[in-house]
Amino acid sequence: MIRLALLLTGATALRARWPALMAAGVAACGLGLLILLDTSDGATVVATHAFGYILVLSGALGLLGTLSPQIRANRMVLVRAGGLLVLGLLIVDLPWNNQIANSLLFGLAFLIDAVLRIAGAWVLRFRRWRVAIAGGLVEAGLAMLAISNWPLSYHLTVPFAIALLLIMNGITLARMGLALRRLPPDASILSIPGFGPPGWYEHLEEVRAVGLPEMSGRPAMVVRIWTPTGSAEIATRRPVVDRYIAAVDKSGKISSGHAVLDFAPHLYISHYPAEETERAAAGFLQQLRATAENDVPGRFLDSYRYEVDTWFPADAHIAFRRFNAARLLIHWAHYSRDRTYNFTRRNCSVAVAVALDAALEGMGGSGPLWRRLPRLLLNPDLWVAAALRRRAETLTWTPMLVYDYARALRRVVEPHQMGWLGRLRSAWMRWRAHRRVERAA
Repeated sequence: MIRLALLLTGATALRARWPALMAAGVAACGLGLLILLDTSDGATVVATHAFGYILVLSGALGLLGTLSPQIRANRMVLVRAGGLLVLGLLIVDLPWNNQIANSLLFGLAFLIDAVLRIAGAWVLRFRRWRVAIAGGLVEAGLAMLAISNWPLSYHLTVPFAIALLLIMNGITLARMGLALRRLPPDASILSIPGFGPPGWYEHLEEVRAVGLPEMSGRPAMVVRIWTPTGSAEIATRRPVVDRYIAAVDKSGKISSGHAVLDFAPHLYISHYPAEETERAAAGFLQQLRATAENDVPGRFLDSYRYEVDTWFPADAHIAFRRFNAARLLIHWAHYSRDRTYNFTRRNCSVAVAVALDAALEGMGGSGPLWRRLPRLLLNPDLWVAAALRRRAETLTWTPMLVYDYARALRRVVEPHQMGWLGRLRSAWMRWRAHRRVERAA
């Protein structure tokens, strides 16, 4: 989450503040160590309840945000806000003591993440997959500690998890601060080594955002998605697998969907293999490996109109008005030099996701850094986007992961402008109008 917040803040705003980032990282590590070493439970209680109340506040504000008439309260928004609210109440022990439940929930979350990490690394075999498996085993060990009540008692599970979170994010902040100190002027924050998995941003190491003025009256940047289930006739529905991985059509062929980024007339990002091949369910795991033997020549299509004429219109569209067109165009000029296509490591969704990251660098609000960065870190939509990005780092980007990621990021960079009092007033007026309709009936 820290890396995504720094990306949306942008290298320009962060470069001169690298000492502050390093200091914040050291402070976070120190606080995490204090919680781990605390024997009087003082720091433990304060940190745990502070974290819990932050979650409660975030969940409550998320639910309040759905009161706006301009925001459609879809299931994802409600589940996210409700989940944060419930988790926060559990952590602060309201309405009753929840220490055992907290330990089991945290342990289960760690275990699920560890299993996904290990399974993804074993199947995909991306670079440094052995390191990923080792990390998954460590995480599984932490899950067992949380569940077993030994050597840590249940009441220490949540503080222990918070301490680890603080230490890991503190290390990330300190490393980023050092890297920003050495970052050349006009360079992208994405060019910092280790900012993403191998292959995502390596082409940006020598990129500079110079020579491209900001466009006036520019069109929107649109992420377009063909869903796996919308692009094939599906015999048997498997909701999560069909949405985020791939669907199997009636003839046994794999349908993974498609993702593009459309900035017409300046740019169109649609990555395909040069020769399309039908992927059968048999042997699909072998095709998922992100290894060189699965690399094939690729091609970049020219326009959305061409895809509509030769296929059919996309199922979903997410439009962005606030983005950095210069960084997007420079990113694509370098990324598109390599047409290699890999179903896992370098597919259509990867091309769109990394381009979206490049376009949104520095778009996470305005104002002084001390106010801007905490506001991002407390934004529940950033948490959602960071969780999706983490899942993509563990496995890979798929069209529906990109779709959910783009939706979350749009809510971050283009927040609704109505204040909380305005939302309450709007909700009250809508309730009164509804009551009048009921009485009239």
